[in-house]
Amino acid sequence: MADLFYTLKNNVRTVFQFCFAAFTNGYAAGFLKGNIYKGPSKALCLPGLNCYSCPGALGACPIGSFQAVIGSRDYRFAFYVAGFLMFFGAVFGRLVCGWMCPFGLVQDLLYKIPFIKKIRHVPFDKYLKYFKYFILAGFVIILPLTVLDIVGQGQPWFCKYICPSGTLFAGVPLITLNPSLQASLGGLFALKIAILTVLIVASVIIYRPFCRYICPLGAVYGMFNGISVYRYNIDDKKCTKCGKCQRICKIDIPVYKSPNSPECIRCGECKKACPHNAIGLNFSKSRGEKKK
Repeated sequence: MADLFYTLKNNVRTVFQFCFAAFTNGYAAGFLKGNIYKGPSKALCLPGLNCYSCPGALGACPIGSFQAVIGSRDYRFAFYVAGFLMFFGAVFGRLVCGWMCPFGLVQDLLYKIPFIKKIRHVPFDKYLKYFKYFILAGFVIILPLTVLDIVGQGQPWFCKYICPSGTLFAGVPLITLNPSLQASLGGLFALKIAILTVLIVASVIIYRPFCRYICPLGAVYGMFNGISVYRYNIDDKKCTKCGKCQRICKIDIPVYKSPNSPECIRCGECKKACPHNAIGLNFSKSRGEKKK
């Protein structure tokens, strides 16, 4: 029992991720029957990249919802989605990515698989990390607004052509459970399976490659990291700039310099590892990153 308590204590984030994923994807009948839950909660957004079409999903993905309404005349609903993103971003920042995203959990588990050599310093990382903003602007906003079909309706470009979370949690289960859908498979599904496969392999070698370089939801929340209610501060009286926070960080963030980097998913490992307890939480309205 003591060993179990110790394990749970040292894996609080993983336990929370599993519980949150199970709670938000708790429609077990969907996985048994191969259908999608369509109850009232489906009109509500969930904070992580939780696909609407997942058989177990009890809510909707904010990115998918935003794309679905971006060309709609129902502005109240459009404002709800934008307001939802702003609220969670302003309160939590990328804590959502680290604790509440099902696909983030998948990447965390994949990275635990032993490999000959993990890639810590990704070549061109300082440029690649901006690619997710290109995805956000291009595939989530611009293309759905400008590339319209014959009736003037845009498509959910990110969900349709890229999103690996939708492929893993929705596409694969639905096609597996519905043989009638298998006959309609074509090049698009093959493309999305290829993207998912590349990301699965990459996630074994690189920590959270999708979150770091592709995810538009992470791009949105990352823009709030420096001003969110939940954010880090560095106590300059305690910090010796030893660099242990950066060495423990799987994303290689120099936390002592940039405690609220847009790339930080708030896993908390740096805070636990700091030998001087110099990394703290700031719940005040101050926007300062360092505490002096």
